[in-house]
This record gives sequence, structure tokens and C-alpha cells, in this order.
Amino acid sequence: MQQHSQNSSSTPGTVPHASAEPGPRDRGGRIAKRITGALTALTAVVGLSSLAAPGAQAADNPYERGPAPTTSSIEAARGSYGVSQTSVSSLSVTGFGGGTVYYPTSTADGTFGAVVISPGYTAYESSIAWLGPRLASQGFVVLTIDTLTTLDQPDSRGRQLLAALDYLTERSSVRTRIDSSRLAVAGHSMGGGGSLEAAKSRPSLQAAIPLTPWNLDKSWPEISTPTLIFGADGDTIAPVATHAEPFYGSLPSSTDKAYLELNGATHFTPNSSDTTIAKYSISWLKRFVDNDTRYEQFLCPLPRPSLTIEEYRGNCPHNS
Repeated sequence: MQQHSQNSSSTPGTVPHASAEPGPRDRGGRIAKRITGALTALTAVVGLSSLAAPGAQAADNPYERGPAPTTSSIEAARGSYGVSQTSVSSLSVTGFGGGTVYYPTSTADGTFGAVVISPGYTAYESSIAWLGPRLASQGFVVLTIDTLTTLDQPDSRGRQLLAALDYLTERSSVRTRIDSSRLAVAGHSMGGGGSLEAAKSRPSLQAAIPLTPWNLDKSWPEISTPTLIFGADGDTIAPVATHAEPFYGSLPSSTDKAYLELNGATHFTPNSSDTTIAKYSISWLKRFVDNDTRYEQFLCPLPRPSLTIEEYRGNCPHNS
């Protein structure tokens, strides 16, 4: 706004012009200026209010993707995004055994967080492939991998998960669709043990999801990555009493963590499409990879035991 001088000069014996009674033409000009000024101010207010809502939302959370969630939307076989996929040949990569990338087809929402998932001992990518399109349809780039050999141990699988993330963000055909600051790992059995190894090695990861994990190392006090561990009440290969439960218990209290024990499940339940695994994996990834607190409602207060949940432990409210 322009500042007009209030120190009008006048010669002795004359009345300052500003205090003179305005003529008809002056009154008309002033009225026109007032109307113009009012319209300008109104336009500015309307313009600001039209920008405020989305701008404020973007400032609050620029990583938020997709519509507001409901129980139905996170339990659905597919989310709101169309999904495309591309194969990654083992001959074109180093550090892991190739795999399949699933990603949201649309680029209208910008970049997405990314997740790499490892299979378990003696298993192939196909054993955990169902999670790829299911997570991608909720707004993530997902790479389900084959390991270098089917006999690789958890520490090797952890390194392969990280190598796959590096490939995904640096060299893959979808790298421009990914926000490299928002990455997560998951895995089944020894792949789940590998996801703990990866989180230990790379604290910058935003989330880890071990699925009925197996590892000879039972203690993980170094992990600061938000970690959701799935156990199975009928697991005889990685019994929860000697694997998932001590893994969870050893995580620091300062780390956002949760333990979900599946009811009526086995070690191999994560190898088939499972709504409970998908529902809470989606919620965990959205909450910690996307910072999307709209999904907090599905994690806090802690879910109660049900037909599919034997028990659920966790720290609420979350720290991250």
C-alpha cells in the first residue's frame, strides 16, 4: 500500500486543499477510488482464501497420498491407484537377484515412498508377490525381490534389501517416481530377519515390517526405525516365543514399534493374500513412510484381539 504524505504545504492566507469542500467531480473521483480499493481488497481476500486450504494441507504433510482412509479402503484387495509393473532381470542388477517393480501408474500426485520385500529361506519372489500390487495400489513403489540364492541367511538378505533399494532409487526405470528419503523394507521368515538387519544397518529407513521373522540374533536394541513385527500363533518354524516376541521386546522403548500375532496362522500365512497383514502393513507404511496421521486411527488405540488377531502390542501414542 502506498503511503501518502500528510504534510501538504500551503501558502499563508490560503486554506489547505485537503480541508476544502470537494466539488462534484472530486466526490465522484473519491467514490470511484474507494470502490476500486474495496474490489482490490476483496479480490486479494478471495485469492488468499482459495489458496489457503490446499496450501496449508500441503505444508502440514506434503507426503500425503490418496483419499482419506476407511476400514473398507485398507482392507480392500486394491487401493485407489491403478498399478503398472515391470520386471527386473537378475542379469541387469548387482547385489540382489532381480524381481518385479509395482508402481502407481499416475504421476499426478508426484513422488511416492518405496518398499522392498524379501522372500524367505528356499523361497522365491513369487511367495511374497501378492503384497506388491496391493501396497502399490495404496500409493507406494514396491519391489519384490529374488535373493542371490534361495539359501541366503538373514544378514545377506538384509544387504540385498538395501542393494535393491539403492537400485530402485538410483538406476531403475521408475526412480523419478520415488522420494528417496521415504524408504522401507519388509520380508518373510529369513527375509523378515533380513529386514531387521537392514534397519539396523541403515537407520534412515522410515519403516520395517518383518513377517513371521527368523534370525539367530534375538536382540535389536540398535534399531530406531519404526518396526511392525508379525508373528503367527501356530508357527513351528520360527515360533513366536523364540523369534518374533523377543525381537519385539528387544526394540528400544524410544522406537515406534508394534507386535501383531496372527490368530489361527502358521509360518507360511504371509505367503498368501491376507487381509490382516495387508491392513496393518498399509497403515504402518502410511503412518511412518508417508507421515500420514490419517492412518493413526488403525494403530492407536491398540487393536483388540479378534478372529484374526491373537494379540497386539505397541507403544501409543507414536513418537515419530
